[in-house]
Amino acid sequence: MRRSGVLRKYLEDLRIDVALALLKHADLYMPVLLQGVPLTGRLDLAEAVIGRAARMGVYFADDLLISAVGAWLEAGRVLPGAVVGVMRRTAQRLRAGSELHDQVALLGLPVLNPGEVWADQVLADLAVLGEEWRELVAHAMTATSAKPSGKWEERARLLLGAAGREAARARIAGWLALVGRPRSLPDRHLDDAAFDPYNAVGVRGLVWTLALLPASPDSARLLGDLVETALRKVPGIGARHPMVANAAVYALSRSEGEAALAQLVRLATRITYKGTLKVLGAALDARAAALGLSREEVEELAVPAYGLTEVGRRTEVLGEATAELVVAGSRAVVRWRNAAGREVKAPPAGVRRDHAEALGELKASVKDIDKMLSAQVERLDQQFLARRAWPYRSWRARYVDHPLVGTLGRRLIWLVDEVPCAYADGELRGIDDAPVVAAGDAEVRLWHPIGRDAGEVAAWRDWLERHAITQPFKQAHREVYPLTAAEENTGVYSNRYAAHILRQHQFHALAALRGWRNKLRLTVDDTCPPAVRELPHWGLRAEFWVEGDGGEYGADTLDSVAYLRLGTDQVRFYPLTAPENHAQACGGGYEQWLRDGEDPVGPLPLEQVPALVFSEVMRDVDLFVGVASVGNDPEWQDGGPDGRFREYWTSYGFGELSGSARTRWEVLERLVPRLAIGDRCELEGRFLRVRGELRTYRIHLGSGNILMEPNDEYLCIVPKQAAETGAGQVFLPFEGDRVLAIILSKALLLAKDTEITDPTITRQIRRWEAGALA
Repeated sequence: MRRSGVLRKYLEDLRIDVALALLKHADLYMPVLLQGVPLTGRLDLAEAVIGRAARMGVYFADDLLISAVGAWLEAGRVLPGAVVGVMRRTAQRLRAGSELHDQVALLGLPVLNPGEVWADQVLADLAVLGEEWRELVAHAMTATSAKPSGKWEERARLLLGAAGREAARARIAGWLALVGRPRSLPDRHLDDAAFDPYNAVGVRGLVWTLALLPASPDSARLLGDLVETALRKVPGIGARHPMVANAAVYALSRSEGEAALAQLVRLATRITYKGTLKVLGAALDARAAALGLSREEVEELAVPAYGLTEVGRRTEVLGEATAELVVAGSRAVVRWRNAAGREVKAPPAGVRRDHAEALGELKASVKDIDKMLSAQVERLDQQFLARRAWPYRSWRARYVDHPLVGTLGRRLIWLVDEVPCAYADGELRGIDDAPVVAAGDAEVRLWHPIGRDAGEVAAWRDWLERHAITQPFKQAHREVYPLTAAEENTGVYSNRYAAHILRQHQFHALAALRGWRNKLRLTVDDTCPPAVRELPHWGLRAEFWVEGDGGEYGADTLDSVAYLRLGTDQVRFYPLTAPENHAQACGGGYEQWLRDGEDPVGPLPLEQVPALVFSEVMRDVDLFVGVASVGNDPEWQDGGPDGRFREYWTSYGFGELSGSARTRWEVLERLVPRLAIGDRCELEGRFLRVRGELRTYRIHLGSGNILMEPNDEYLCIVPKQAAETGAGQVFLPFEGDRVLAIILSKALLLAKDTEITDPTITRQIRRWEAGALA
């Protein structure tokens, strides 16, 4: 027996020695090797376990973690902050009443996990604030339900009173403004941008608490920003923390005043996360019902003026300086004049010193205006399918004379009792520049080129150019998509955009922004509906059939097993109430899923789809392909994984022009002769041909890709994110076409190719020259 005990002791010591040796190379094996080994008195082992745990998001060997923490504390050591977070996050994943739950409850840990900037700031503040503040934060950590109960709010109000309501507003706002910043304690198993799931409960509680205080523009702005911060995508995770986003939407819905409502309206046009979008919709519907208005009217009336005293303009006198905030296009800019009236680039020192608060408010207004303008552009661009009509008097107040929205409405074409008109020189004018006078009850709608005479469309393009009006989105130059002969033959579906390869996540985000409902395809045994756009005003549903492409883990998928790319197929239209089609995520054909007793419903003949609906849906699909196709990536010349897409990349990157590319051709036909480099450029089929000093270049009007003469050698120029600015002061008749701006930027660059200094470009240009000399 004695010999047996010695042997057991020897084997246990050997196992521990092996574990410690492996720890230096692969500490992954520690939980297995140390399972059941008592760690009391073995600080070396406890330190090894705690050191590994501190680098993890959660530690699944919870028994070993309990043992190591117990041994560590018995020795009088202090737990590292990172281990505190691991214990709590691990306990969150276990059932209530587990041993780890009990240990966490007995340890008297800090109220929040260290490691996030906002939480670190809270802990630092609580160290010097009174007990009422600790109770307030502790109460925030009990926000575990979807919405606060009356009892929860009553307790929160009591604690706010003890802390001081204004002091609480300032401090809570300061904490929440830090949410979402990179982690202060890096964690290899917790993404730097991800929220700590334990601390996120506290964020929700603080958001609810802020909603109990009187509304203010600053609070509304903070909550709106928090919604977007919480929904920002993290690779492999998705939205950072929808729970926090939903809490911020709830807080906005509880807040009175135009600032909170304006944030809800803005977010409703920008947010694509389905769950939060549903919460936003419910909040706006409730607000509309309370006001006795339609949802559309609330969205129009909720846009603030942001201090603008006339359309697109606001003037502030700060000391001896004057600031003029001007809406230029779809952005706000501030122009400064000093005491002498001379324009200066930045606010004078006296303004920064003596009027810091007013200056901060002005800067905040600029950011708010930019965000709201972007949201309003999206909303207006969606109105073509909304079948919206306005009485002239209401329309005039909301779209022409509104200090902010008027900067957009005055750049669009409208139908007033079916008379086309637009705003110029202080009043509405027809295509002949004659003033248009309308009665207060006249009906107003947005003008759309579908079904209009080609001469009228061309005349409006001339009119916009003559008045130097850049539209906020394509309207006079909007692409129209009539039925083709091929679609007349197929009858019930369009193959116009079939057989393309799209980047799945880019397509998914863009589809959501355009009002489509889509499900990410995973390489698992799952079914998915097609990408769908519901058109309730028309009683229709559009479907774009897509499927996952490939299947090789790593080459074709993310770590989350989501496909990197999709293959495209048909576009179809169904009655809105028809059963939905589904297909395997990796392909195999779509079939209708029928409930008991439900009859199948076939697709509508395309000739029965209203021309406007068909055109707008196909325009969306053209946009998806034009933006998300791998064919427009200048760095995919090698064809991607194993060169599988080389043929597709070439055919797309230099192939036939889509509807949007043909629009670019039409714009460039008028624009190029007026450019300083006009004598060096000509349109040639699918290309803009640019003659440089060293070589001649052909820029494809669809992809923006470049071929160099004489041997059609590919030239790779990767555009910067701000490529739109590269076209300088060139007048464009509409905003929003990044590829057009890239084409112009490349043309302006290549026409002066001897002045290019970027070696990654010059090496490619001179390669043929060097070969010819050789």
